[in-house]
Amino acid sequence: MTIDTNTMVSITEANQNFSKVARLVDELGSVVILKNNAPKYLVIDFSKADESSVAKDEDVLTISKKILAQNKEAYEVLAK
Repeated sequence: MTIDTNTMVSITEANQNFSKVARLVDELGSVVILKNNAPKYLVIDFSKADESSVAKDEDVLTISKKILAQNKEAYEVLAK
């Protein structure tokens, strides 16, 4: 994920001026809230939340194949 520095807001500023955070989300799509100068929270448009949480089928298949290959011996023992 790339983060635009224009979308970074301190937690103090977000607390004092949440309408600014909401406006930035509307304009830019997301805002990163910093706590102790480190990224801590991500605010995104609710309609985009589903899109970012669903893995693509290709990604799931690739990860599944990798896990199966890493644990092949254990699966063979369990299959007996």
